[in-house]
Amino acid sequence: MQFTMRRLFGADNNLLQLALLTLMIFALMTALAPDKFLRPYNLLSITYVAPELGLLSIAMMVTMLSGGIDLSVIGIANLSGILAGIFYHAYAGARGPELTAMAPLSVLGGILIALATGVLGGAINGVLIARLRITPILATIGSGQIFTGAALVLTGGPAIVGYPDGWGFIGNGAVFGIAMPLLVFLLLAGFVALLLTRTAFGINLALIGTNPKAAVFAGLRLVRTVFFSYVLSGTLASVAGVILSGRTNAAKSDYGVSYLLQAVLIAVLGGSNPAGGRGSVAGIIMALLALMLLSSGMQLLRFSNFMVDLVWGAFLLASIALNALRTRVR
Repeated sequence: MQFTMRRLFGADNNLLQLALLTLMIFALMTALAPDKFLRPYNLLSITYVAPELGLLSIAMMVTMLSGGIDLSVIGIANLSGILAGIFYHAYAGARGPELTAMAPLSVLGGILIALATGVLGGAINGVLIARLRITPILATIGSGQIFTGAALVLTGGPAIVGYPDGWGFIGNGAVFGIAMPLLVFLLLAGFVALLLTRTAFGINLALIGTNPKAAVFAGLRLVRTVFFSYVLSGTLASVAGVILSGRTNAAKSDYGVSYLLQAVLIAVLGGSNPAGGRGSVAGIIMALLALMLLSSGMQLLRFSNFMVDLVWGAFLLASIALNALRTRVR
């Protein structure tokens, strides 16, 4: 049985451990609240909520591969949704039928604005970190505050409410019974997985994280590779912002603040090394599933949000400790 599992997961001990953890969490929550936890509605709701967090976690993992981190993803996500909302309200001129029934091309315009915001935000981070060589954690904390501040200035504080039906379909729709956010997440997760494992960009990014000095001597384009890793991170964050605002029909500067800790946790638990050189999309998906099942189960059992945050924090510390131990053993 052990041999079969190792073959299934490509002899990746971390994935095997995550698979076992997921099964344990599923079994525990099923035993504690079988009538609530196994309801189709509960499992279906996870497919609508998890994708936005999953995209932020993949964005975090991409930057961790080079030994960096992106703490501005929430700011980029919210600013993307807000700028698109401002465009829609200005274009429609009202919050009535003209807004909700907006033409597909106009909806596409808002999506392009959101994606452009992510690309620009990621490029700013890339310049700060790759060109100016500012420490990633400091650069992205600063840029994150700028993005959040810009969102506050644009909105004055309150949320922007009301988006076209086409935008809402991205966050709440379904195709053949499958949640649209889940389809978007799986499509982008597959693209990033291929990018990191089958292209020179992904391989070079991991090599840079493993040993930056050796990468320079090997002739790798360190600045260019790191720059584009942050552009990719910002783009993924903007897609998460589209899904989040589409699901809630609103956008605000402080939406999804708790996602930042959770994205870091999922990236580390999924096997990403904060020091660089290691990370995989498969690990992110497995860690996301495990922790979404845990969070959903705890909420059904009426645990307070403070207790849920405590558990997330404990998981993060345990994951970092296990990563450090695994690195020393290697």
